[in-house]
Amino acid sequence: MMLSVALRHAFPGFTLDAGFEAPAGLTALFGQSGSGKTTVVNAVAGLLRPQSGRIAVGDTVLTDSGRGIFLPPHRRGIGYVFQEARLFPHLTVRQNLLYGHWFTGRGRQPDLPRVVEMLGIGPLLPRRPAALSGGERQRVALGRAILSHPRMLLMDEPLAALDQPRKEEILPYLERLRDHAGLPILYVSHSPAEVARLATTVVLLDRGRVTAAGPVAAMLSDPAIAPLLGLSETGAILAARVEAQEADGLTRLSTPSGPLFLPRVKADVGAMLRLRILAQDVMIATAAPQGISALNVVPVQVRDLTPTGDGVLVRLDAGDQVILSRITARSAAALNLRPGLAVHAVLKAVSVAPGTIGVSAG
Repeated sequence: MMLSVALRHAFPGFTLDAGFEAPAGLTALFGQSGSGKTTVVNAVAGLLRPQSGRIAVGDTVLTDSGRGIFLPPHRRGIGYVFQEARLFPHLTVRQNLLYGHWFTGRGRQPDLPRVVEMLGIGPLLPRRPAALSGGERQRVALGRAILSHPRMLLMDEPLAALDQPRKEEILPYLERLRDHAGLPILYVSHSPAEVARLATTVVLLDRGRVTAAGPVAAMLSDPAIAPLLGLSETGAILAARVEAQEADGLTRLSTPSGPLFLPRVKADVGAMLRLRILAQDVMIATAAPQGISALNVVPVQVRDLTPTGDGVLVRLDAGDQVILSRITARSAAALNLRPGLAVHAVLKAVSVAPGTIGVSAG
């Protein structure tokens, strides 16, 4: 099921003029504060009536200004998860979960056991929201949205109000939701780490305009969007499979360009992972280095070089995947880097933090 959005709405001093398509999976609306992300989501939800535009989910038209169509929010069949969980404090977790179903179930049985298992909230069912952590409350809010039988889910920075440990707690459940709920998800974020771990598609907004859109791996490895990400957050995503848990505490992964070793990753052998590797953590060598502590030396080929102020972003082909390296212009000149040159990317195992490793559906 595809979400199609084309809308224009003018505010004092700001005009949103955005169009994009969001396929199945999790589409991240990414951009700096004030870029128009929440405005887009509110228009999809029916909380904002755009001055002109068309919004549709599959064959269902939600808004069409040319035809005078504007479905009210309660008829759109959309689950909305906000920054705050917004649970009813006087209801138990079970009652909160079933609240939306009572209004939208239309005689259907709620799929409560599957949702409870997927989100790991079985022990929470008899509790009230005051007895839950922030991460637990957000999981319940997700479950309530799913059980309202939505056509799609909207999430407006659902992790923004959580501290880092609570974020790490809920991220695996968002991955499960992405891979197993069977719903298109539109996810608002200004966090490159969240986007890299969760998104299948990225729509980049800048000052009310869509500046780029596409699959997450291609988007985040594109040097053209580095200024919007911030150079310190620029990097690439690699897909890898867990091959073995080594006796010395390392996990061996397989990639199209060879093995990678990381500190122990909590994943089963055979599991597919996605790794976010920051460009600033990748060194380049023209020959395979000897006598160094870095375990990961990957044969690659230079695709292109992009100047970035005082440095250079080097895009490297690693099999059918891309690695980014951020080095100084002096280093690029000293190595005589140029498109087509065979080199080696050097990555310290400890550079890949556990929080940047996500589970992929494969």
